[in-house]
Amino acid sequence: MERPSVRSYSIRGSRITQAQRAAKDELQAMYGITVEEKKVNLKEIFPTSQKIIMEIGFGMGEATAIIAKNHPNNGYIAVDVHPPGIGKLLGRIVENDLKNLRVIEDDVHIVLQHMFEDESLDAIHLYFPDPWPKKKHNKRRIVNEGFLSLIHPKLKKGGYIHIATDWVPYAISMQEVFAASSLFTGGVIEKPELRPVTRFEGQGIDKDHQVTDLMYFRK
Repeated sequence: MERPSVRSYSIRGSRITQAQRAAKDELQAMYGITVEEKKVNLKEIFPTSQKIIMEIGFGMGEATAIIAKNHPNNGYIAVDVHPPGIGKLLGRIVENDLKNLRVIEDDVHIVLQHMFEDESLDAIHLYFPDPWPKKKHNKRRIVNEGFLSLIHPKLKKGGYIHIATDWVPYAISMQEVFAASSLFTGGVIEKPELRPVTRFEGQGIDKDHQVTDLMYFRK
C-alpha cells in the first residue's frame, strides 16, 4: 500500500503506560480491525447497526466511547496512529461493554483508500485535529483539498463530516477549503448534543479557547 509523503499527524514519542500496553496487546485482536489491502465487511462487523460512522484521530478515546455508548444502534470505526490512545480506547470498549465500536491503527489516508467501499459511511467525525499552528507546517493540516477528495466518495449521498476545533485560524482555513470545493455544502453550526465535552476541550475552554463546530454534507 502506497503511503502519503506528507503526513497530517506526528507520533510524539512512544510514551505508553503498562496498563495501556497490556490493553492494546490483549484486546486489539478482539476489538481491532486488521489493516490489509482488502475491503472491510461492515455488515459482518456491525450486522444490526443503522448507521456506520468513522472517527478520525480520537486522542485518548473519551468522546469516542461516550458517543458509542449513547448511540448503541450505530456502528463506529475509530482510526488513529497513536499507541497510547489506542490502548486506552480498547480498555474503554471493555469497561463500557461496547459492542458497536472497533479500532483501526493506521493512517486514515491508507485506511479509507484501501479498506472502505465507496458510499459505505453515513458520517465522519474529526474532533480537534492537530492545528499545526506554525505557518511552515500548515501543509500538514488534515483538512485540505486532497482530504475532501478522499472522503467524498466514501460517504453515502447526504452523508456528512462533523469537525470541531479550538484553533480559530484553523476553523477559518477549513471553511476556505470547503468553500473552494464543489463536493460539499455546509458551514459553522452550534455544538450538537451528540458531541460530549471532554476534559481536553474543557481545558481549552478554561484557557478561553473558542471552539468551532462545522458540518458539511456530501453533495
